[in-house]
Amino acid sequence: MTKISPLAPANFPELPIIDGVQFATASAGVKYPGRTDVMLAAIAPGATIAGVFTRSATRAASVLDCQEKIGDDMSKGAAILVNSGNANAFTGAAGQASVDRICAAVADRLNIPAEAVFTSSTGVIGEVLPDQKITDCLDQLTASLSPATQEDAARAIMTTDTFPKGASRTLHINGQPVSINGFAKGSGMIAPDMATMLVYIFTDARISQPNLQTMLGNLTNQTFNCITVDSDTSTSDALICAATGTSGVDVTQNQEFTEGLQQVMLDLAHQVVQDGEGATKFLTVEVTGARNEADARKVAMSIANSPLVKTAVAGEDPNWGRIVMAVGKSGAAADRDRLSIWFGPHLVAENGWVASSYTEEAGASYMQQAKLHIRTDLGVGTAQTTVWTCDLTHGYIEINADYRS
Repeated sequence: MTKISPLAPANFPELPIIDGVQFATASAGVKYPGRTDVMLAAIAPGATIAGVFTRSATRAASVLDCQEKIGDDMSKGAAILVNSGNANAFTGAAGQASVDRICAAVADRLNIPAEAVFTSSTGVIGEVLPDQKITDCLDQLTASLSPATQEDAARAIMTTDTFPKGASRTLHINGQPVSINGFAKGSGMIAPDMATMLVYIFTDARISQPNLQTMLGNLTNQTFNCITVDSDTSTSDALICAATGTSGVDVTQNQEFTEGLQQVMLDLAHQVVQDGEGATKFLTVEVTGARNEADARKVAMSIANSPLVKTAVAGEDPNWGRIVMAVGKSGAAADRDRLSIWFGPHLVAENGWVASSYTEEAGASYMQQAKLHIRTDLGVGTAQTTVWTCDLTHGYIEINADYRS
């Protein structure tokens, strides 16, 4: 039995029903015997759908297909079908043929155009998807559609995840309730280059597709593009957001809705890091005093992706020299003699040397916490950024050394 991450939330959150969306799951046996591995979401006519996808040069067939469909007419309804256990990536023409067959079959069952069916696949790369196993489940899936099975849907899309990831916000806009729900999968092969996992967000707000697309892209850069587990970008990453409009509340240019969506996305992004393969520590990396935002990000990701930093965190070793190393290798402008480093509230180094107030005992004690904050000020400007990562443990090697077994 998979050991649940020590950083996991106590419970899957209670997600309110989103009018206009129904969910169903099934056990197709794509890879995992005895567990659900297919999720179907049926979306009512008139919804708007936006998406952000991996920039990998070896994108999976499902990603390429979804990218082509974003912005199409959803007036007759839409659907999202996700399978776990097989990524349907690097499978040549067979990959697109599988996507076409699945989309056609879902469209037939739901009486919607195939152009309104979005698919995602996650799991092993380079193996042909046994799509008939999925289409054979469609009668069961369509017969069991329900608005109240979102946790089941979140579980069905898991691969090496140790817990399902969900988040929700209910807002009151112009006196009317508006709900935003989301669930995600992601544990390894997590590095920013769009959304770094599979994420599905649903809201009953009303918003045009171009506005939702712009909002989603901007918020992705503040959330999912600010996390990393292992610096590896997936072939299959997809973030799809559906706005049913059933609340009747128009949220175009509404700051409260934007903030609510950002909170849901950041919550899910943090949960992915908390479920990083083998993770025992959640690490916030803040960089200030950079020459520009690009340099701040270079340094933050250099620290967050450094195996030496991440293993020191795993070993609870306050080895601040590894932070100095990561700053130096980043390629960003920095001033050695103005550099400052903090471990939580503890000033560790300043003016090119260890801080006079710092003690190794204080650093070692701080590193024992499960949630850590490392801040670095480069001393050359005013730009700043924050990213999130986890430690690197023996567990990561154990999981990935026999992933295909």
